[in-house]
Amino acid sequence: MSAPTPLLALVGVVGLAIGSFLNVVIWRVPRGESIIKPGSHCATCGEPLKPWHNIPVVSWLVLRARCAFCDEKISIRYPLVELGTAALFVAVTAKFGVTVQLPAYLYLTAIAITLAMIGADVRRLPDSIILPSYIVSVLLLMPAGAAHADWQGGLRGLAGMVALLALFFVLALAYPNGLGFGDVKLAGLIGIYLGWLSWTALFLTAIGSFTIAAVVGTTALATGRGTRQMAVPVGPCLVAAAVLALFTAAPLAEWYRSLLIA
Repeated sequence: MSAPTPLLALVGVVGLAIGSFLNVVIWRVPRGESIIKPGSHCATCGEPLKPWHNIPVVSWLVLRARCAFCDEKISIRYPLVELGTAALFVAVTAKFGVTVQLPAYLYLTAIAITLAMIGADVRRLPDSIILPSYIVSVLLLMPAGAAHADWQGGLRGLAGMVALLALFFVLALAYPNGLGFGDVKLAGLIGIYLGWLSWTALFLTAIGSFTIAAVVGTTALATGRGTRQMAVPVGPCLVAAAVLALFTAAPLAEWYRSLLIA
């Protein structure tokens, strides 16, 4: 069932709010801080933020990217995460429509953005986010399988998890300086979702992650921003490949089938 425009608008607003929360998670979890207490505060002066300082995007614009108390600059990354989350929430809702699997893929979107940003920041992926997400993801996808009696999708999801886990595990053993076991766990989590969709989506995710990593590494080398020994964070590349596969796997598979028929 396609998503009506009012629903897409509502999802966009919710995405902005969730993006604001993700900024808190991205900053605090790698530092071992609680995401609940203390409340939102300036990372520089420690002053608690007023409720109107937390309005996604708007507050950043009104405050002119400066803290209201110490005038410290506020990174543009905060509104970008909020806008990116909203945009992807709307895109995912438009793709899946009002269906039982929509909450699962919205959850994947939020987790993927969080882990991609943390991976880019600190080059590690917290177990405190990844491991519980396996349980949450299965619980969110189970109603979709039950509603459509789609046991094949469930088996593909399981196979996708095992396949990407095994592939990235072997690569992590072979190239310990390039891949960490956080990347392995993230690969298994993403494998559940992309395997559930199709074999094409799973294949594109696997190939795309290393292609994107190679392009990033080559670009950094060519522009003088990296060296041959530089390790490209694989987590963000894996997330980017999964997002691309989510939206391109079906049309690419249809295009390939049309070639075979022709």
